[in-house]
Amino acid sequence: MKGIVVQFRRGRHRIHEKHYLIDLGLKNRDEAKKMSGKEVVWKSPGKEAKEIKGKISDAHGNNGLVRAVFEKGLPGQAMTTEIDVKGELPSAKTEKKEVKEGEKK
Repeated sequence: MKGIVVQFRRGRHRIHEKHYLIDLGLKNRDEAKKMSGKEVVWKSPGKEAKEIKGKISDAHGNNGLVRAVFEKGLPGQAMTTEIDVKGELPSAKTEKKEVKEGEKK
């Protein structure tokens, strides 16, 4: 699954350098909550592509954004670039459960 780095997690006086807001194209807070715990990877452009790994910590707001904490801070050029989310999508898990429940009946 792909996502877009939107912004630092920030307040009025402080920017959290390792915390980022990520848009995964989810509809609401419930879908975003299901993504917590998934690993995310940002790959730098260029010949020597660096990978910075992080983890989705929680939902942010009610419109489907998530917060991710990275091992070290991403560079400023990472804003509006793509990231990869590792692991299975929450919708795929629910579909498997529905199929299994249908087989039991």
